[in-house]
Amino acid sequence: MNYSTIKKTAVAASLVAALGFAETAQAQTPTVFGGRSQYRTWSIGVQGGITTPNTILGGQNGFGQKVGYFQNKVGEYYGLTIRKQFSHLFGLELEGNRGRIKTYNHDLVTAPENNLGARSAETSVNWAASLNGVFQLGTIDFMRRENAVNFYAKVGLGVMAHNPVQFANNDFTGNEVYNNAGNWGEEIFGDREKTGDKDNRLTGYIPVGVGVKFKLSEVVALNLGYTMNFTDDNLLYGPVRYDGKQKFSNVYGGLEFTLGSRDKESLTFTNPVATLYDELKDPSLRNEVEALKQRVSTLEGTVDQLSKDSDGDGVSDKFDKCPGTPAGTVVDGSGCPIKFPEPQQLTEGSVGYFAPIQFEFDSSVLKTESYSTLDKLAKELKDNNATVTLDGYASAEGTEAYNMNLSTDRANAVKQYLVNAGVSASSITATGYGEANPVASNDTEEGRVQNRRVEIKK
Repeated sequence: MNYSTIKKTAVAASLVAALGFAETAQAQTPTVFGGRSQYRTWSIGVQGGITTPNTILGGQNGFGQKVGYFQNKVGEYYGLTIRKQFSHLFGLELEGNRGRIKTYNHDLVTAPENNLGARSAETSVNWAASLNGVFQLGTIDFMRRENAVNFYAKVGLGVMAHNPVQFANNDFTGNEVYNNAGNWGEEIFGDREKTGDKDNRLTGYIPVGVGVKFKLSEVVALNLGYTMNFTDDNLLYGPVRYDGKQKFSNVYGGLEFTLGSRDKESLTFTNPVATLYDELKDPSLRNEVEALKQRVSTLEGTVDQLSKDSDGDGVSDKFDKCPGTPAGTVVDGSGCPIKFPEPQQLTEGSVGYFAPIQFEFDSSVLKTESYSTLDKLAKELKDNNATVTLDGYASAEGTEAYNMNLSTDRANAVKQYLVNAGVSASSITATGYGEANPVASNDTEEGRVQNRRVEIKK
């Protein structure tokens, strides 16, 4: 595995980890702050600065000279950013730039540095785009967060389109000894053959940088930073003696604009420690918390009054139309006792009183506890050669049409049981009435349970 493959694999793994961190950070935003919805999380920025073919890590420049960091020419570099902040620790940024990078041989060097005899090179970066993970290193607050300073680091992966031009003189004048515009291919990453008809060469690069932001207002922040850009290209400045992957850096300054309502704080400048300190120590916030506690206490008292149930029948005093109901009395939704029909006496040739057969919610399946009642009913019907009417009902959930079908299914379920027990089907009339004739209020679950029934009538 070569250096290029290792580098790309490492960066890809870093970005995957960063995306995972974003998801974790999103899920773990401190609940003490009320969640990300109370913050502004989107921002856009404009920036401009200069480039140099060196980095602070040292090493060789484009023409292979080990020279001081500020001994090369600088080029302009500018662009835009769009950032989404997932927590006070991490965000994802889409960055786009364009500009120029310049390098030249030191005046003390007299021999040509390559077979073309070039003394200087200027690379036009027509566009560069990268996705960066931005890590918040710390936030310093002054005067109760009216001003703030934020330190960050970033790393990403990007693609740039560029074209290097080499000149005979070291001041970027003289003959163009190298210019491959119109002959580049479409390939990207790794070493490439100079074939094709494109004006620009596509190169992968890794931006790594640090920066600081100064909060100027609730909307605008001053952004200053430094980025090292490690490319996957040995032709960033054209053919050179130093046949290695080239790099360059840029120093920039710009303005970042936080989007959203000014009433919300920017998540970028949120300081959890300062927020907790304010909550615990700030007198005005403490007084506000105390006032809130009083309002909550008053609200709790009102709720207690509304939920008070003096007679314990499950209906609060405010809605109880029959106060003082004896303990254990079955009541309807208004707190009044439910009057059940009196049992009918058994007469010759008829069926005696039987309690309604109850059913579960949205079910026409007989309960096992109903079997003994139906067995007794079947015996009396056969012994007396009697007839019986089965009236099925349902509670008020669902549509009327659905409940009509459900009540009919319940009545037929009872009929089928009796027929299986030996009762003639002709002596049984089964009818469904849906939600009609409730024996209890459908406003309470207790009432609805009683309404899911089949009544047995002689």
